Amino acid sequence: MESVGVSAAIVRDGLPDWLLPVRRAAETVRPEQLSRFLPPDEGGRRSAVLLLFGEGPDGPDLLLTQRSDELRSHPGQVSFPGGSLDPQDGDPLGSGPVAAALREAAEETGLDPAGVQVFATLPALYIPVSDFVVTPVLGWWREESPVAPVDPGETGAVFRVPLAELADPANRGRFRHPSGFAGPAFRVDGRLVWGFTAGVIDRLLHHSGLERSWDTTRVIELPVGG
Repeated sequence: MESVGVSAAIVRDGLPDWLLPVRRAAETVRPEQLSRFLPPDEGGRRSAVLLLFGEGPDGPDLLLTQRSDELRSHPGQVSFPGGSLDPQDGDPLGSGPVAAALREAAEETGLDPAGVQVFATLPALYIPVSDFVVTPVLGWWREESPVAPVDPGETGAVFRVPLAELADPANRGRFRHPSGFAGPAFRVDGRLVWGFTAGVIDRLLHHSGLERSWDTTRVIELPVGG
């Protein structure tokens, strides 16, 4: 996709004021401040996700997707658009994650990557259960384009969540998986956000100063089969 190549460079200037704390956090945060699961020295399946910030009718927001209920792996789970790096994306330790995040977002949501200004990346994180080494790529939706599920068999929904709703203490809690693992969770737009996606959102809100005090003892139950 030619437009992906045009948009793959990181451009840190020209952002709205409300995004500056997010950029500062992304540029200064250390991997261990984001997760206790850090990439192994070797191996791991390289991948990238796109955290796309925009200005919707209800203020600053974040683009999320919901996996199709037809999928065998994590059906119905909310996630960032993204996926594995392909050879066409380039160096996995260089610009590859940016190209992959934009390409995957376009394939899943119909997003036009030419309208996205990538302004930072977070340190790569590790998901042990899947062996994915994931680089979160942060983008500003400078020129919006229509988005919707491209393949309903893969993506069940594409939606935007205001940052104010994500930071609202009433929408926050912690989930506990049957395996015993626990972590932050958000209940927004009638959906439950948990796992890797919720963890990244939680840490980004915290380190950018957008977090509001919330009840960390509140438990949000996972749906059956979650």
